[in-house]
Amino acid sequence: MKNYPDLMRRRLLTVLALFPLSLPQFSLAAGAACSSDTHFDVNRIVALEWLPIELLLTLGIIPFGVTEIANYHRWVQQPKLPVSVLDVGSRTEPNMELIQYINPSLILHTTGFGPPVTKMKSIAPIMGFTFNDGSGKPLKLAKQSLYRLATHLGVEDRAMVHLEQYKQRINQSKQRIQVWRDTPLLLFTLLDSNHVLVFGRGSLFQEVMNDLDLENAWIGHTNFWGSATIGIEQLAIVPKAQAIFFSHGNDTLFTQVQKTALWQALPFVRQGKVFIQPGVWFYGATLSAMRFCDLLESAAGVQA
Repeated sequence: MKNYPDLMRRRLLTVLALFPLSLPQFSLAAGAACSSDTHFDVNRIVALEWLPIELLLTLGIIPFGVTEIANYHRWVQQPKLPVSVLDVGSRTEPNMELIQYINPSLILHTTGFGPPVTKMKSIAPIMGFTFNDGSGKPLKLAKQSLYRLATHLGVEDRAMVHLEQYKQRINQSKQRIQVWRDTPLLLFTLLDSNHVLVFGRGSLFQEVMNDLDLENAWIGHTNFWGSATIGIEQLAIVPKAQAIFFSHGNDTLFTQVQKTALWQALPFVRQGKVFIQPGVWFYGATLSAMRFCDLLESAAGVQA
């Protein structure tokens, strides 16, 4: 690659040398070849946003390269990415020179997010996905996206098996967390010392909660993504709720906030109704939804 720094070149070549040893091989005999191209290499797919990463992993395919691995493990957390996966830069501005150099077989992206489509197309075939289409049903859209990707890669059977497993998981959780059937749940994470991100109408969590017959305590405004950035003081308008805080490596900040008079005055805090749970990706797909179920069960004291 022209003018590519020697240090970066050496690191990249080291990573590339390790790939055949560390990545699970996708069996073409099991129908893994792309339906439109018999030479399609499913082991060289690059995903530029965390939604398509999740879709790939759901189908049992390890991406060749992804964006912001450190932040992925902070915000998404599960499923973990193998150490062999290559980091190709930020989600908004990935390293297109590096991506061109590693020559991916397919680039997956989130529509309207990241580099221009024309730039991606100049490197490899692309496939775009969206978290929300305005319908307020991101989970339904995620299921459609999963099957569309599976069809493109020739692994529709994997999508069908997973979606059946998802349905069973929802039914299982619905029985396990009946203790909260009449208790509104307030779902949020901390953004800074004064603001939280709360989830309500139109969110992935809301759609899952609908399936679980659970009530969301936040009935205030939400944006296109089903979330809202609000001041901590606005949580005081929720008179009765079981609060669940999702931690994303911000435990120290949360500890500081818990010491403030404002926090201690919140109704659900005074009532001792706050559970702290590990992070889950708010804008994901079915794996995120299943992890959300796991965390709800954990907070409810359900034994696995």
